[in-house]
Amino acid sequence: MVIDASSNQLGEMPLAKALAIAADANMDLVEVSPHSSPPVCRIMDYGKYQYQQKKKHVNKPKAIKIKEIKLRIVTEEGDYQVKLRNLIRFIEQGNKVKVTIRFKGREITHQDLAIKVFDKLKKDIEDVAVIEQQPKLEGRQMVMMLSGLKKSS
Repeated sequence: MVIDASSNQLGEMPLAKALAIAADANMDLVEVSPHSSPPVCRIMDYGKYQYQQKKKHVNKPKAIKIKEIKLRIVTEEGDYQVKLRNLIRFIEQGNKVKVTIRFKGREITHQDLAIKVFDKLKKDIEDVAVIEQQPKLEGRQMVMMLSGLKKSS
């Protein structure tokens, strides 16, 4: 069975005749389904087909996800270390991290304590990540964005 370049079925024919039709069209005769009865061949530009297949697989960028770490100004050291380990793991996986400090009740008047927590975090992650967005107040929470260091190769 032979199929031409515009997907029209030409029917069954001898190999020599199918090769002649392909040569007249300046294309290749490619066996698409060798195990069917009769085998199916297609007239196509095989070099162009290979290029398009290769191009499909190369240009897929990795999707970057934004992970979030939530802290409070009263977060104890043990919990802080667990969240720091998770943050470093997220960065190493290639994700961006949004660090949020939420204020409850009258804690909003102590924004300086949140800045101290962020300063400590900056010091702890300086060799792993860079600050993409400095801490800023958004409603009742303070937010900072981090991303991984650019790999220099």
